[in-house]
Amino acid sequence: MPEGDIVWLTAQRLHRALAGRTLTGSDFRVPRLATTDLRGREVREALARGKHLLIRVEGDLTVHTHLRMDGSWRIRRPGRVPPDHRLRLVLANTEWQALGYSLGVVELVRTSGEDRVVGHLGPDLLGPDWDPAEAVRLLRERPERAIGEALLDQTRLAGIGNLYKAEVLFLRGVHPWRPTGDVPDLEELVELARRILDTNRARYSQITTGADQRGREHWVYGRAGRPCRRCGTLIERAGQGPGPYDRITFWCPRCQPAAPVL
Repeated sequence: MPEGDIVWLTAQRLHRALAGRTLTGSDFRVPRLATTDLRGREVREALARGKHLLIRVEGDLTVHTHLRMDGSWRIRRPGRVPPDHRLRLVLANTEWQALGYSLGVVELVRTSGEDRVVGHLGPDLLGPDWDPAEAVRLLRERPERAIGEALLDQTRLAGIGNLYKAEVLFLRGVHPWRPTGDVPDLEELVELARRILDTNRARYSQITTGADQRGREHWVYGRAGRPCRRCGTLIERAGQGPGPYDRITFWCPRCQPAAPVL
């Protein structure tokens, strides 16, 4: 699933292509909105809220989309829209067309009522209103919850996903199943997550090691059965979280011991 940095960058590209321009093309390829036509309306702005994308349009309307696991937006010069069963939404003006593929959510809401779709989110790691103290407070509301699950809960803090969760916990030496209430320096962990997302938000590659060579971008994510880059212990993986929503997590059993080293 695209994480907050990818969604933020996608919003920037949509904003540059659509904001301040009048829509000349509008094609919603989802049954509930099949007759919706936004042509003639000006796009006010496009922005990200956690992993959600909001395209605000003249007339108190917001196109709300979510990429979920496989979604993406592609920006092209105007022209014939390619035939593709994955295409869910087309928004175009005289200079650009934005094509939304495999979007997990496509809906139209009132801009004044956006809280209906994003009001449940915690502080946005890449938002202008980022509040680390509030994020820590929300995480601590359930001290018994495993930190690996808590970090993925978008109602606690918005934007972090499975990749950055695994990488941040490795860098802080925290086992994914450690209770949130037992995690030391939770403030530093949250701030590290923000810094990593902020560092990566201007590019589509997601790098946590500082090395941009293919295969060396991550510490533990996607590296099960391979040696830890720090200590050589084999990286482990397991599903975490309640089914059917469990996610695969990765960790080094030596660098991230199950019990704190005294």
